[in-house]
This record gives sequence, C-alpha cells and structure tokens, in this order.
Amino acid sequence: MLSIEGNISKLDFFEDVLLRNEQIILTPSAEKKIKESYTFLHEFSSDKIIYGINTGFGPMAQYKVNESDQIQLQYNLIRSHATGGGKKISQLHAKSLLLCRLNTFLQAKSGVHIELIHLMVELLNRNIIPVIYEHGGVGASGDLVQLAHLALALIGEGEVEYNGEVCDAKEVFEKEQLKPLQIHLREGLALLNGTSCMTGIGAVNLLQAYKLLDWVVIGSATINEVVSSFDDYFSEELNAAKTHQGQHDIAGMIRTLVEDSQLIRKRENVLYQDEAQSIAVFQDKVQEYYSIRCVPQILGPILETLREVEKVVLNEANSVSDNPIICSKTENVYHGGNFHGDYVSLAMDKLKIVMTKLSMLMDRQLNYLFNHKLNNILPPFINHGTLGLNFGMQGAQFPVTSTVAENQSISFPNYVHSIPNNNDNQDIVSMGTNSALLTKKVIENSFEVVATYQLSIAQAVSYLKIQDKMDPKLNSVYELVCGVVPPFKEDYPIFKDLRKLKEVLSAENTAQFFKQVAKEI
Repeated sequence: MLSIEGNISKLDFFEDVLLRNEQIILTPSAEKKIKESYTFLHEFSSDKIIYGINTGFGPMAQYKVNESDQIQLQYNLIRSHATGGGKKISQLHAKSLLLCRLNTFLQAKSGVHIELIHLMVELLNRNIIPVIYEHGGVGASGDLVQLAHLALALIGEGEVEYNGEVCDAKEVFEKEQLKPLQIHLREGLALLNGTSCMTGIGAVNLLQAYKLLDWVVIGSATINEVVSSFDDYFSEELNAAKTHQGQHDIAGMIRTLVEDSQLIRKRENVLYQDEAQSIAVFQDKVQEYYSIRCVPQILGPILETLREVEKVVLNEANSVSDNPIICSKTENVYHGGNFHGDYVSLAMDKLKIVMTKLSMLMDRQLNYLFNHKLNNILPPFINHGTLGLNFGMQGAQFPVTSTVAENQSISFPNYVHSIPNNNDNQDIVSMGTNSALLTKKVIENSFEVVATYQLSIAQAVSYLKIQDKMDPKLNSVYELVCGVVPPFKEDYPIFKDLRKLKEVLSAENTAQFFKQVAKEI
C-alpha cells in the first residue's frame, strides 16, 4: 500500500502503481487539506464573481450564471466537451492520466470536494479506468477534451475499461457499489482544466524510454564484444576528456558490462607492440565505425535528456495545473494560466527527438552487422544457411529502415505548432498532448526496431560461437533472446517471433539486472 499526498518524488511511483498495480491510500494530512480548501472556497465564493463558478467558460466568461444554474453549468461543461475522436489511449496511459489528475488535486488548490478524491482513489485501486480518446487536446486550458472524458466517466455517463472490456461507467459503478460523482461548486472545471493527460502519457513514455536505452547500451556493449573492439572507446581516460556527465555514465555502464569479457582488446597489446611497425596494411580496423566507437558520445546526450525530461514530468505531476487557483492560506482566488502545457510539450519533443536518434543508432549498428564488407567477420545478413539459397536477416532490415524513417518524419516539434482557436481566447497553445502521443508512437516504433536489433546481435554471437568468451552479464541477455527466438539457419516467417521478442523486451523486469548494474556506477 502506497501513501499519496501530492508529492511524487520518483518515477518509480508511476511504475509501482501502473505496472505493479500497487494500491494507494490518502494520508490524513492530504484529506485534511482537501476538506479545508473546499470549505474555504464554498464560503469565499458566496458573494463574489469567480470564473467557472458563476460565470461562463472561455470566451463566454463575460456572462454571469445565476446561482440556481451553477451546478448545471458544471455538467454542461463536461458533456459539451466530451468530443474526443481517434483511437482510445491505452488503459495504461489512461490510468497514468487518472493518477496525475488525482495528484494535482492533492495540492489542495482546486477547491474540490473530498468525495471526488475518494472516487478517483477507488477507480485507481480497482483498475476501473476511464476511456480517453487521442484526438481533442491542444494543451492550453489544459487537455480539455481528454479530461472531459475522465469527468464524464466520474459522473457515471461515460465509459470505462473494466476487466479488459469497455463498459458503461454507470453499469460498472453499480456492480462495484460505487456512487457516481455529484458535482459540488466547480468539479467540472477542476477536472477539465489541467495538463494531466500529456503528463500521464509522458510518465509512461519515460518508463519505456529508459528501457529502450538500457537495451541499446546492452546491445552496443555486445557488438563491441562481437567485433573484438579496443577498450579505449569507452575508457574512463578518453571520456573524462569531455565534461558531459551522460557520456561519462554511458561509458561507465559499458565498462561494467564488458569487465569480464575475453573478447575486448587493449590497444597497447596490439598496435603499440614492435611487430605492428612492420605491417603496411592492417587487416583489422585501427578504429571502428562511428556507430560503435562513438556510443558514449551518442547515448550520453540521450541519457541526459531523459533525466531532464523526468524532472519536468515529475514537476508537472506535482503542480497545480488548474485555473483559477484556490489558496485557503491567503484566503484568495488567483486567476491565470497554469493549465498551459508548454513545459511538457517541449519535454516530449526533446524525448521524441532523442528516441528517434536512438533508433537511428540501432539502424546503423544493424547495417554494420548485416554488411559483410563492413564487418569482415560475418556472412551477409548474418546468414547461417547457404548463401544465395538462404537469406538470414535480410528481410528484417526493411521494416527497420522504414520504421526509423517514420520516426524521423514525426519528430518535428509540436511545441511550435500552435494554432489559435476558441474564438481566439486560446490564441497560443502548447499542443502538448499531441507531442506526448507522437512520442509514444516513436517509442513503440523503437521497440519494434530493438527486437530486430537484439535478435540480430544474438544471431551474430551464435554464428561466431563466442558465448563462452562473453561477459556473463551480456551472455545472460543472449540467452534471454534465444529463449524467445532460438538461433536459426533455415528461412521461415519470423514476424510472430519478433512480436514476441518485442513484448518481452518492453515488459517490466526484463532489464532489472541492468538497472542493478547501473546503480553500481
């Protein structure tokens, strides 16, 4: 049971709730603050004009709403903005959205009733997740359309995913003996105003992005073993000559991953010896191609970007992205634009770009393994069969190339795609949800690439029969991959096996041993 009170300090909290289905419980202090905020707003708003309580919304804020219609106003807002289109976002991403919205309410600056908080906690703990659609958010005034579908489910009029099926929320609430939300004061506006959709998707994107980076560091280390590279590419001395922490960390990870390898060579034992002076043309490369020897320099900025994005996502998850902001401490209500999603939009664009670069590195390393004229140690396309009759991994390169090209195409930043709307009330917007969703697509694409990538590396290891000389940590990855797709000689349709491998590599816990290695650095 995890306590929650509005301060998610680590990304691991999302992993615990979303992937391990840990139950959450409100702290007494969180409940107390929520009740105090609601009581203050209820009393404070009785004789004042406050946006969204006794006024219309957006461009219609100039119109006062009679007291007798104020609750209906909230229901009208929810119903009118539940206009989402496109595909529904996955249950995992929708659950993350729900968690983020709950966490922002726990800042006790939205003036919501404690009944709303209790209902959201129950939905999370019982895995009853509102159905949310991809299309609709422009990321200013928050993720209005996506959050309207969250609100619609909470009032018992929308849809939820329950036991693997899409069901009417009303029916599920009745079955689970849950009471739909009865609006108090401004819960409609509070639910819709915020960046919780882009932030929730962003948190899941980050969890998956770290896994992808793990697999590419592991793959790059193994390729260094496959080609018997020199160790100075990832040496502490060389990489310390640049002052970037990410580069230092990636080089350190590779050193740890190959520390017990019998395949990595030292330059001083080969090229610094007297006999090397008499050689006119070297058969082995004096320096490997960039995709192999520049891994710390390429993956370093990717790692640093992930850390930067993580900070932004956690900050946003712990922020109040509502409008107006209720402050019982100063006894005032503040109007502004905390619902604007520029922080997350820019962060997701950065994540999208570096994940595309990650897929590009895999593509180039694969091309090196597939092209016998480049590596000089493997048959074309790591073909274990008869050349000309069999094709090895030849057919698998085409989807990699096309998928990486798609990543490149959709990596243009959404942060600069603002289009005015809402009668020009929203005259500059973040497009943060679009950015988060496109980043999700790039990450999903990259997991397709990493499946082919890891399978190809395993095929290379198997062909060269170097398992007993590899570092045991990397050999365990080889065995993991071969446990899903055994080394093969004869051609067969491998698309189903690639899907299985993708599922394994993207699943929880498959890279846990590497996380432990990383902690030692």
